[in-house]
Amino acid sequence: MEAFKRFIGIVLIVIAAIVAIQTILEPIYHTSTDDSPYSSAWDIINPLSAISIILGLIFGYMRMRSVGENSSVQEFIAANTLFYGFIFTGILFFWNWFGIMGVASDFTAVSHGTRGLVWILFDAILPPLNIAMGISLLRASSSE
Repeated sequence: MEAFKRFIGIVLIVIAAIVAIQTILEPIYHTSTDDSPYSSAWDIINPLSAISIILGLIFGYMRMRSVGENSSVQEFIAANTLFYGFIFTGILFFWNWFGIMGVASDFTAVSHGTRGLVWILFDAILPPLNIAMGISLLRASSSE
């Protein structure tokens, strides 16, 4: 289990770097148009983001459940923040992702501007969550 946690920790950190770098560099190399509002790199990055959210939820829940009576308040807050942060991020991501995939094409309660703002918020929230969870998994695997 130690090697598996270390591997997942590295995967989460790598996905965080990919999302952060793409978010920062996309305006430099991609010009948005009505036909192409975002670069095609997101077609690869979005499934990676979905995987990292699912992994974050699983390992966040495991960490939250392992917090016992002898744990510090800091550990309790960290574990709960990561778990509920991944829930919040997952809701934003899957709502927006299903929206651009056309699954909910009849849902017109929000504009394209709102979806764009949600993507910006998601792209800013996911990397710190992934890095925090990745470092947590790396530290936990080295202390076992």
